[in-house]
Amino acid sequence: MDVAWEDFGWERLADGVGRRRLPVWDATVGVVVGDDSVLLYDTGATLREGAEIRTQVESLLGGRRVTHIALSHPHFDHVFGTAAFSAVRVYGAVGVDQLLVRDRDVLRDDAIRHGVASGDAAQAADVLVRPRHVVSGEWTLDLGGRQVLLANVGPGHSGHDLVLLVPGAASEPEVVFCGDLVEESGEPQAGPDAIPARWPDALDRLLALGGEDAVYVPGHGAAVDAAFVRAQRDELARRFGVS
Repeated sequence: MDVAWEDFGWERLADGVGRRRLPVWDATVGVVVGDDSVLLYDTGATLREGAEIRTQVESLLGGRRVTHIALSHPHFDHVFGTAAFSAVRVYGAVGVDQLLVRDRDVLRDDAIRHGVASGDAAQAADVLVRPRHVVSGEWTLDLGGRQVLLANVGPGHSGHDLVLLVPGAASEPEVVFCGDLVEESGEPQAGPDAIPARWPDALDRLLALGGEDAVYVPGHGAAVDAAFVRAQRDELARRFGVS
């Protein structure tokens, strides 16, 4: 199942599990490979970036295609590449499906403010894919030979935060893709859709899910351990005045 991740600019996290740190915003995309299916976690900031990710994954996996996509939260740098993938099942936290329809112009404008070319932002917004499979609690996906867990642990960074737990195998650790509930390459960003009073609780749920020995993969930045997540949780509690 394992592949030469580094040869394609990706980072190996465990057997059949890898991620890439995208340019500009240092956003993470993750891949989990099963015997039958391939799951992608987030899709990049533009259709062009999504297409590049699709091509890279197919090259990594000898032509195998992404079959499932999980969207961590509804911000442009994590969802605008989704339409570059065809015939996929798309998952998101409950409510994100409606938000991506209602707020597509808001997302377009936010992308432009952050430096995405207006034409690229408009194109991605016009074909924005909303999840057809929404997660209100937990959802186990069978990828063939391995199962993964999608968990709606938010709200926190946004009103719709979905994380991905990949159970460990043999001597390898569990891997938790955190979305922007955790950030390593900068201070966690609390935009207008953040719910700061609930963010520390979301990280408590995240830590309970992954445990002390998991590898935690932030939405931006290098992979971290449970101690980092706990320290960030405590800092957010102090920052927002919650326990």
